Amino acid sequence: MAQAETAPQTARTAPGHARIVAEIAIAWGLIMAVIWTPRPIQRYLWIVAAITVVAIVYASFEGVKAMGLRIGNLQRSLWIVLAALLLSVTGIFVAARFGTLRLPNGVAAFIATYCAYSIWSGVQQFLLQGFFLVRFLRIMPNPYYAAFTAASLFAVAHLPNPILAPVTLLWGFAACLLFLRYRNLYPLAIAHAILGITVAMTIPGHVDHNMRVGLGYLTYGHRHSPYVSYLLSKP
Repeated sequence: MAQAETAPQTARTAPGHARIVAEIAIAWGLIMAVIWTPRPIQRYLWIVAAITVVAIVYASFEGVKAMGLRIGNLQRSLWIVLAALLLSVTGIFVAARFGTLRLPNGVAAFIATYCAYSIWSGVQQFLLQGFFLVRFLRIMPNPYYAAFTAASLFAVAHLPNPILAPVTLLWGFAACLLFLRYRNLYPLAIAHAILGITVAMTIPGHVDHNMRVGLGYLTYGHRHSPYVSYLLSKP
């Protein structure tokens, strides 16, 4: 009895350069629009940007491992978290000496204050490495150029904040290089949360405008007019 022939499984066609550039441009444009648009329009743009990014990831999905969502190399890369903790302790010590340390009142207050930020840190790392970096790697011959380009976009998204912009450029580039080595997003997300919370606790709010970026940074403290508050409300 002859066996039925089965159609050979074909590999998923990799997206071309034009499509990758379009994906980067669309996602980046929406992110910048969210950062520089006042409320209430910003809320709707945020939803549009989130849905668009998810749709792009789904349309060109190559597996969670390609985006660093895996267990492999987790133990080997945990030193990144330890290094972030060391930097955090050092920063807290220095801030305490100079009188700029701001600590929440108790563990419950700390969790309530920074729990949402920790989740947002993971989202940012996914966008940086799992979305932008993996796409730049496909269209740039040099992985270091791809890493620096992704980090540059990450830093531009934090303008005009004079503290966050240079810090995110350095961290973004280092994180991209570490991602290229370990291909694991989890320690980078944890380190990001640790370092971001440290900045929030050690830098005075009037200096970094409570870590606001874009329009929110420029309009920090603008509450003298209801009309201005409506048009130029902080993100």
